[in-house]
Amino acid sequence: MGVTPKIAPSMLSSDFANLASEAKRMLDFGADWLHMDIMLDSFSHNAAYSCFQVFCVITCYRHFVPNLTIGASVIESLRKHTKAYLDCHLMVTNPIDYVEPLGKAGASGFTFHVEVSKENWQELIQRIKSKGMRPGVALKPGTPIEEVYPLVDSENPVEMVLVMTVEPGFGGQKFMPEMMDKVRVLRKKYPSLDIEVDGGLGPSTIDVAASAGANCIVAGSSVFGAPEPAAVISLLRKSVLENQEKC
Repeated sequence: MGVTPKIAPSMLSSDFANLASEAKRMLDFGADWLHMDIMLDSFSHNAAYSCFQVFCVITCYRHFVPNLTIGASVIESLRKHTKAYLDCHLMVTNPIDYVEPLGKAGASGFTFHVEVSKENWQELIQRIKSKGMRPGVALKPGTPIEEVYPLVDSENPVEMVLVMTVEPGFGGQKFMPEMMDKVRVLRKKYPSLDIEVDGGLGPSTIDVAASAGANCIVAGSSVFGAPEPAAVISLLRKSVLENQEKC
């Protein structure tokens, strides 16, 4: 398949007062990324939901409001404590405004939502790359998968597609298996593309996601709530590897 597993514990379930040590703990357990979602009320409709990505996947959620609860300053602070890949996933109305500050803060990846970037995604991708970050595009459950095709097929393409497997903004939701149709289509069309899934992933759902073709797995409570988080991370990785061998 040409892709490698990336397991990203979601720091939504971590001790937010000790993010640096929690990040190190997850990496010591075998995590490849850390996942961090940050949001205010609007886009997601739930200001209480916040989670931390380390490909570190750091996700900035903001719904049509001028300020972020956590943004570039958190990335800058975390960068002082880790050399991990920091992947920022922004749910904001105008992601192009955040390219420069996140680049300066030390972000490694920058994932934006296709729903708010239909008019300027080409310029956005170019700016992301010019700041030394890796571009990715995300889509919510209700968005047709066809909307990301132009961004992957472009001469200057995104390098990852994030398929949300729950509605963004609410923690503890159940995995939506119907979203795996999107993953299957993507994997068939783009064998070497990084495909990430986020929402409700754990030991009981990983085989469905991995068999569909997902190789980047975000998992929160299933890792942090486990008696042996390292064992869960290992299980998630094993499922991705085994399913890749079948392809």
